[in-house]
Amino acid sequence: MARRPIAFVTAAVLLVEAPAIVGLNAVMAKFVEVQSMSLDGLDPDHMVTGTWALGIGSGVALLFCALAALVTGIRDRRPGRLARGLLIGCAVVHGLLGAVAAALVGWTAFAVLMTVVALVVLTLVMYDKGPGAPAPAKAPEPAEA
Repeated sequence: MARRPIAFVTAAVLLVEAPAIVGLNAVMAKFVEVQSMSLDGLDPDHMVTGTWALGIGSGVALLFCALAALVTGIRDRRPGRLARGLLIGCAVVHGLLGAVAAALVGWTAFAVLMTVVALVVLTLVMYDKGPGAPAPAKAPEPAEA
C-alpha cells in the first residue's frame, strides 16, 4: 500500500525543511544585527536573540514532526496520540504560513507549503481507522462450568 512511502516522503520533506527554517532565521538575525534594527525601542540584541531562538525552536519542532512521520512509516501503523498532535500542529502551522506566504511572498511559496500540508495530512489520514480496518483481536472469554 502507499502508506509507508507517503510517511517516508513526509519525514524527508520535514527533515529538509528544518535546517532551511533555521537558516532563514539566521539570515534575518544577521540583518537585524548588522543594521541595528529596533522595534518600538526594543534592544536590537534581544531581537537577534529572539530571532535565533525562534529559528532553533522551529527547527527542533520540525525535527520532532519528521521523527513522528518516520516512526509511523517504519511501524506501518497509525501514530500515537503525541505524534498525531505534533503532526496536526505541523499541518495547521503550515496552513497558516501558506496563507501568509500567498499574500507576502507569492504563489510558489504557497504551493510548496500546501504540498507539505498535503503530505502531513495524508500521513495522518492514510493510517486512520476506517471501515475496512480489521477489528482488534478480542481476548478469549473464559469457559463457564
